[in-house]
Amino acid sequence: MASELYKPSAAFVGASWIALFLGVGAYCAGLWNAQMQLNEKGYYFTLILYGLFAAVSLQKSVRDRLEGIPVTGIYFGLAWVSVAVSILLLCVGLWNATLAPSEKGFYAMAFALSLFAAVAVQKNTRDSRHDFTQKEENL
Repeated sequence: MASELYKPSAAFVGASWIALFLGVGAYCAGLWNAQMQLNEKGYYFTLILYGLFAAVSLQKSVRDRLEGIPVTGIYFGLAWVSVAVSILLLCVGLWNATLAPSEKGFYAMAFALSLFAAVAVQKNTRDSRHDFTQKEENL
């Protein structure tokens, strides 16, 4: 059974982009103002970039498989592992950080918002560019 695809609304597309900019912007602003060494800031900045790439890659892989586009098992597995590793590394870094609990929560929530928003933006971008004439031909 084929699933029907609908073009996302402008409101959802806009909300997704705003969420992505807010999440990444807040995370980076927090890093900019943080009282930590430069190597720590680099660690957390690299984690947000790695996490965003991994989340988008996983979303694309899942969507490709649903649409029948071949995705190798190795790539699909690496995408899952990359998301898990980025989250695990963030948790380990925050657990061992000498930050206030509120700061740790701030970074965790900004990271989670950013990953969720990146997946939503990727989905919206793909849905917006999908060929919807195929649906009309089947009517």
